[in-house]
Amino acid sequence: MRPQKDRIVAFNPDVSYFKPRGIPLMDLEEVRLTVDECEALRLSDLLDLSHEDGGKQMGVSRATFGRILQNARRTVADALINGKAINIEGGNYKMTTQERIFECDGCAKRWSEPQGTGRPQKCPHCGNRKLFRISTRRAASTR
Repeated sequence: MRPQKDRIVAFNPDVSYFKPRGIPLMDLEEVRLTVDECEALRLSDLLDLSHEDGGKQMGVSRATFGRILQNARRTVADALINGKAINIEGGNYKMTTQERIFECDGCAKRWSEPQGTGRPQKCPHCGNRKLFRISTRRAASTR
């Protein structure tokens, strides 16, 4: 088996642990969701990217992205169905520098803006002024 190459991760979650409410931590079984698996969930299920586009963002093939995503979904489903805690940590990844992703309410186009440039006044595609910040993504450093 060859070594895994680092996956590019553009979002470092502020929260790294989830558990069912009302059950003491010491009574819970725990599953591990790697940071790169969490990123695949974010890209596919939150940002609605295809496996092709998600793979490009993470620097892996479409098929590899699909496998990462499948493992992530299995882990989350196990935790939800069986009442387990989710610990988000580890994996083979490298973080990237920060950019912000916006979406236009009018034309639904998404684009990124570098950190520190201020909030865009209007959509660069259609000129609409109603914009939503979707997330922050990073552009090229190491973890």
